[in-house]
Amino acid sequence: MPAQDYDPAIPDDAASAVDGVAEVRREEALLKTGALQNAIFNSANFSSIATDEKGVIQIFNVGAERMLGYAAADVVNTITPADISDPQEVIARAEALSAELATPITPGFEALVFKASRGIEDIYELTYIRKDGSRFPAIVSVTALRDDPGAIIGYLLIGTDNTARQQAEADQKKLDQRLRDQQFYTRSLIESNIDALMTTDPAGIITDVNRQMEALTGCTRDELIGAPFKNYFTDAQRAEAAITLVLREKKVTNYELTARARDGKTTVVSYNATTFYDRDRTLQGVFAAARDVTERKHIERMLQEKNVELQRATFVAEQTVERLKEVERLKRGILSTVSHELRTPLAAIRGSLGLLASGAVGALSDEVVEVVAIAERNAVRLIALINDILDLERLETGRIELQLGQVPVGSILRRAIESSATFGQKHRVAVDAPEVSSTIWADADRIVQVLVNLLSNAVKFSPPGGVVTIGVRPGEGYVEFRVTDRGRGVPAAYRRVIFERFRQVETSDARDKGGAGLGLAICKSIIDQHGGTIGVESEEGGGSTFWFRVGTAPGPVAPRRGRAILVCGDDAERRGSFEDVIRQAGYTVITVPDADAAWAVLQGGDVAAVLLEGDSALLARIRNEPAFEAIPVILFGSPLVVSPEALSDSLVLFLPERVDSRELLGAIRDGLERGRVAAQVRYVLLVEDDLALLNLMARQLSREGITVRTATTGEEAIRVAEAERPALMVLDIGLPERDGFDVVDAMRRRPTLKDIPVLVYTGRDLTEEQRGRLRLGPTRFLTKSRASDAEFRRLVVELRQIPAARPS
Repeated sequence: MPAQDYDPAIPDDAASAVDGVAEVRREEALLKTGALQNAIFNSANFSSIATDEKGVIQIFNVGAERMLGYAAADVVNTITPADISDPQEVIARAEALSAELATPITPGFEALVFKASRGIEDIYELTYIRKDGSRFPAIVSVTALRDDPGAIIGYLLIGTDNTARQQAEADQKKLDQRLRDQQFYTRSLIESNIDALMTTDPAGIITDVNRQMEALTGCTRDELIGAPFKNYFTDAQRAEAAITLVLREKKVTNYELTARARDGKTTVVSYNATTFYDRDRTLQGVFAAARDVTERKHIERMLQEKNVELQRATFVAEQTVERLKEVERLKRGILSTVSHELRTPLAAIRGSLGLLASGAVGALSDEVVEVVAIAERNAVRLIALINDILDLERLETGRIELQLGQVPVGSILRRAIESSATFGQKHRVAVDAPEVSSTIWADADRIVQVLVNLLSNAVKFSPPGGVVTIGVRPGEGYVEFRVTDRGRGVPAAYRRVIFERFRQVETSDARDKGGAGLGLAICKSIIDQHGGTIGVESEEGGGSTFWFRVGTAPGPVAPRRGRAILVCGDDAERRGSFEDVIRQAGYTVITVPDADAAWAVLQGGDVAAVLLEGDSALLARIRNEPAFEAIPVILFGSPLVVSPEALSDSLVLFLPERVDSRELLGAIRDGLERGRVAAQVRYVLLVEDDLALLNLMARQLSREGITVRTATTGEEAIRVAEAERPALMVLDIGLPERDGFDVVDAMRRRPTLKDIPVLVYTGRDLTEEQRGRLRLGPTRFLTKSRASDAEFRRLVVELRQIPAARPS
């Protein structure tokens, strides 16, 4: 025992006992420490790999076995940790360390422990390769093991699986990016809104605004944020009351305020607001939109003025009707003047009323809605009256619009007989139609109109109780309809002229029956427009047979070659019905039962238009794909739940739940026309001095996908055309100061303008000399449109048929 430990007061045998107890305690402590060390080393939560000084694995704990899939016996005294590491990463680590430490380091185990061998703390990330070849990222801590003199006798590599942390980091990055995207998206929505938008706290202090609010107030965003909302309105108390009202009612609509900008400019706005809350439903403030309603106010004033004009126009129209009853001969020039002077303001009035009623220019009060409805009803009555008068003009110009389609002959006969029941009660109508299963390519309503007219004449000129026969004879490429009566017949002198307007058989019998001599002329015009023929066979005293022929072949209305109409819906019977109608009309058809199948067809690039059974999800998918932005979509079925964007999309059309073949084909033609126009980037210069009609036509054409510029005088039209060079000029002849003739003359003399196509429209007749002046370049003519969607679609068709001017 060392001298310093000796205590003479303790006997030797007692001292020995004390030393024994201490030794036991030390051994117990060592055993406990060893057990702890062993438990830590063999933890399954991390891999512990110990090597000798050359890197050969000597210890491979349970954690390493579980992480890497090797048993300790597989690797001990066999491989180094470099053999279970990604070789490319080991090479890259050697190169990086060589550059960092300015000493060459061999790729392999040396690269994994070089820093630790120099006494430098080393923790790095690399990829471990499991026994089955799979990989996982690991964080590895390396420690050099040394003996008492300090010589390295091995290395300890402790690794943890980094997969979860990497996944968490990746998830956090995605979340951060999604949050940034959402913030950008939300900001974009706010900034792209046409209204001035702002948020305030519950006290009415502005917390955010968009650019429209900056423009409305003349202040910057930084100046507005933190300022009281009420400061930017002429009536501060009313503005403050708006905040109080929305806090109490949770929502406010159409609250009128007058905004005042920094420069003193005032703007009447419609204030609409709602409260907003955080996730815990704690009130955060007010979200508000202010829409400029200056134009609406102007239209309301204009409406009052137009109502006076409408009353005057109604009086003029009534007087015109009375005069037309008295005058037998009606000159074409007078009708054209009526068309120009009455329909032009009426078109603007009705169109403006329609825009107001639809809410396209802003929400209206109940009182204004009622006034608009009354005015619109009277406008419709007046337009209908004028259209009846102008049927003569349509007859003379041969301008009768047809809605062509494949029509069963049987349905034509049935409708004609049903329509003639009211005037044929004293006569028996016999049917001679052995092959009523055939079809014709025609406008069903117009053919029924012709047959009813012929049946009416047959009944009129047959004795009471007589038999009138309606028959059908099929021919090569046509069907012949025949109406036979047992009346006095048509004298030979009149058989060649009876289809001319205002020509009647000059007999006492004919005079007794009345009529203006227009019925057969209208029949002939309709059949001529169908490309058919009409005639009469008669013997005096032996009755008459009036006949006409209509072709069975479809017209050229199919979409572009190689493209099809896609029908998508889960109702197999309806799909089949639509397919039959569309195929008979000459189109290529593809039918599918669901959205996935429809998308696959669309991806093939074969589709000209889509008929879709109320699937808003597929509609949104189509509209979000740039490749399909010009494809028209026709929605059918009930209920139809669509977004506001779809309702305002000119390439989205709607069909009622119950639809006949005519409505279906009409919607397809309309959609194809809109699609063709949308596919062409066009700039059209619209020149019209009537501001109301100019605004209406510009809105209508814009809705059809046509970019529009406007001018109100001939001089302005030439200036705009010189500066911007339109693809087409739509020109009213009757311009003040410098009329349409001068505009065309000036354009054709200028090299930069001479090739621009011009679409001339006028309600007046043009002489051959005047038409010659307009034909100096690419020019087409169109009678000034009525205020109806069909007429504007005709204008769109005319625009599409004129080739765009070549770039200068």
